[in-house]
Amino acid sequence: MKSDFAAARVLLELTREELCGLDPTSEKMRQALDLFIEAVVTAQHRKTDAQIIPFPTPFPDDCPHSRG
Repeated sequence: MKSDFAAARVLLELTREELCGLDPTSEKMRQALDLFIEAVVTAQHRKTDAQIIPFPTPFPDDCPHSRG
């Protein structure tokens, strides 16, 4: 099962909006959520490892593209 990073990001951003108080606890919670949101964005846009496709060996002698 794959994680839905886009949905997680939306929920974290909505949670952050709810912590709109100016008290120290709300400010610390927003800072912590910012770190989580950044981690989710990084995971969401991370590229998977590319598959390496081997380059074909030299052309056969009867190929019109062969060198020689």
